[in-house]
Amino acid sequence: MLSDVTLDLPVRPALPALVAALRTAGAGVLVAPPGTGKTTLAPLAVADEVTGRVLVAQPRRIAARAAAHRMAALLGERVGERVGYAVRGERRVGPRTRIEVVTTGLLVRRLHHDPELGDVGAVLLDECHERHLDADLALAFAVEARSALRPDLWLLAMSATPQADRFAALLGGDGPPAPVVRASSALHPVTRVWAPPPRPVAAPAGGPVDAGLLRHVADTVRRALRECDGDVLVFLPGAREIAVVAARLADLRAEVAVLPLHGRQRGAEQDAVLRPADRRRVVLATAVAESSLTVPGVRVVVDAGLSRVPRVDLARGLGALVTVPVSRAAATQRAGRAGREAPGSVYRCWTPAVHERLPAQPEPEIATADLTGFALDLAAWGAPDGTGLALPDPPPAASMTVARETLRAIGAVDVDGRITDRGRAVAAAGAHPRLARALLDGADRIGADRAAEVVALLAEDGVTGPGDDLAAAWRRLRAGTDAAATARWRAEVRRLRAAMPRDRPPPTGATGGGTPADGGRSGGGPAGSPGRLTDELAAGLLVGLAYPERLARVRRSGGSAYLMSGGTAAELAPGSGLAGADWLAVAVADRTPGAPAARIRLAAPVDEATAREAGASLLREVREVTWSGADVVAREVVLLGAVGLVERPLRPAPGEVAAALLEGLRRTGPGLLTWTPAARGLRERLAFCRRALGDGWPDVDDAALVDAAPVWLGPELATARRRADLARVDVAAALRRLLPWPAAARLDELAPERITVPSGSRVRLDYADPAAPVLAVKLQETFGWRDAPRIADGRVPVLLHLLSPAGRPVAVTADLASFWQGGYRQVRAELRGRYPRHPWPEDPTDAVPTRHTTARRR
Repeated sequence: MLSDVTLDLPVRPALPALVAALRTAGAGVLVAPPGTGKTTLAPLAVADEVTGRVLVAQPRRIAARAAAHRMAALLGERVGERVGYAVRGERRVGPRTRIEVVTTGLLVRRLHHDPELGDVGAVLLDECHERHLDADLALAFAVEARSALRPDLWLLAMSATPQADRFAALLGGDGPPAPVVRASSALHPVTRVWAPPPRPVAAPAGGPVDAGLLRHVADTVRRALRECDGDVLVFLPGAREIAVVAARLADLRAEVAVLPLHGRQRGAEQDAVLRPADRRRVVLATAVAESSLTVPGVRVVVDAGLSRVPRVDLARGLGALVTVPVSRAAATQRAGRAGREAPGSVYRCWTPAVHERLPAQPEPEIATADLTGFALDLAAWGAPDGTGLALPDPPPAASMTVARETLRAIGAVDVDGRITDRGRAVAAAGAHPRLARALLDGADRIGADRAAEVVALLAEDGVTGPGDDLAAAWRRLRAGTDAAATARWRAEVRRLRAAMPRDRPPPTGATGGGTPADGGRSGGGPAGSPGRLTDELAAGLLVGLAYPERLARVRRSGGSAYLMSGGTAAELAPGSGLAGADWLAVAVADRTPGAPAARIRLAAPVDEATAREAGASLLREVREVTWSGADVVAREVVLLGAVGLVERPLRPAPGEVAAALLEGLRRTGPGLLTWTPAARGLRERLAFCRRALGDGWPDVDDAALVDAAPVWLGPELATARRRADLARVDVAAALRRLLPWPAAARLDELAPERITVPSGSRVRLDYADPAAPVLAVKLQETFGWRDAPRIADGRVPVLLHLLSPAGRPVAVTADLASFWQGGYRQVRAELRGRYPRHPWPEDPTDAVPTRHTTARRR
């Protein structure tokens, strides 16, 4: 076949070495930069050497179709003759087809169906460096199939980056690495132009791209058109940004053609962009144009520097496409598109300093994406955890755990992770396992045709159009108001319908299309009863079956804030027509990091009956006797996940109340009790004894009291019914339960509540500081004491606060003898003139103590 092609592309000189390597080793790696012709010439060269069909796997549908058209054109044929292709929902091959270009996802499904690939002589995995999930699986499965079943099968990995060693090792299996063949670059010189925005723009954080950056991209396109010749290829992260920039360039349409290029378009629209044109063009493209595609006529690239990648929030079960800075490797590939046919230029909308901080390589999808479908493919292959497979990177453990739990919940795998019969039916649908589950289970309820329509709506990216109302989008597609979207949707509906088991019983009451005018159920029955569901309820039922954790109930009647059954708060966009619906089945939601709630992007209104039916696995009745934050709450609750449906009061058992009150103590602390002065004083004395005498005395800090509450509060907890009962507890009496008998007998001796002073007064000790108990007493009442008293078996001196006749401290001491010899003289000199009627003896140790403020007369 290669001999039929006269085109001399740079990869051609390397093809004899490549064929020789494949003959010798049966596997190899071809490293060739973009534009060298590896995607088109390598399959032709391999087809000349094998007897079976050559399968060429591409990561994207648009690339698969484009590669097939390019090879067919080189052979002077139409697609479907010696070169054909197969993508989801479309296949063009014939009896003479030798080369079939497929998507990596389709290759994975074929390997599941026929691991031997009996009619295939070679498998070529193109752009394997992009590290999509399906590409990783296709590589791993093909390597094992070749090793175990088809040692004669040729296996070739093709990459545009020089990181070939890891793929060579994987292809080599247990033997030596597969040979690596390198082709020289075909790129013409590309001049780099750094074109950052004149003013700083917000970095992407999961939300919309800064409007200022999109304005700047449009301005940079105008600049490139003025400064350079040829067509301009503009890289933007997604279809929405393409539409915004296209609108800003609308005034140029008389001079140039402004064309979009992205995965949501119809094949014919994509093909038109990939054909030469007779006028100058500006092609606004997503990452689909980074590799495998050649947009003819391009001499200039304008790169916004952003890429859109999948991310999953494992804790909340939310998946989203987020916008991130492009990697340096991807930026190089993008720039190379300007130098395929002639010298060109690349305008990068960032600075050299920013460029140096970009990641070197794009993050592999396995590290960040939802792995539910990936895990099902592994289970279907017979390797639930991927052990022993030639995966470039192992899947993250946390993501795989969540994926397997999801598969078990829908019955697709057993407790050991092995695929079940139901799991095989789910896998056969060729959709995400959640959507496949909704398709299979929803068909019995709303009919196979309507179920396929809803699932196609959710599975086929970009067909829903504007707005967040799923049922409205469904009606638009049935009406055909957007021809391109409708065509893609109907193709997916046909594919899903064909994938469904033929022996399913007809659903009750399902009759096909149409919508009741009243917007409710015809027949008025609840979900599950005979009667046809409206579009809203049918769509909501399918969404709920797929994503039961996203069934959401409005928080406040008529509002736009919701609580999803998975426990995540969610909000509708301002002005949404869905606001006020009591229940929503949320199909698409995402949450910006740091945001308090997820944003609902696509949903259908449902009623409680439908929510209960769709989320039946989340329904549970819970007997709750808990601490609510203010008191004990005793109730029976019917829950749909985190959403409460019904609440009934119940009479709790005493033990349940005690447990709730203990929880209240743990959350609130001992302050939940009423601490009288006597109780506080006793606690302080106990704390002093523990500090002074050791662990034989109970610990009475907050944490210890809470931990020991079943001991010292046990009788009160056994009879309490609410918080108020705890507030009436005699805490002082309860605390004494902490004391063992010997300690209880000596408490008043070791830590006396009061001390008798020389005047005869019994003065209370203050134990607030357990290191230094304080005795505040008037100085005249201590006459006759030579030393301060000691407590705790004489281990701790009491700290005396000696007061003036007016009750104010004049001295603080634990060494009374030293005070009498020194400090007292100064105090006497200062105060006896102020208080002449109070005794101020020269020797207070021999004086008569008194608590009276004036001399008494007989």
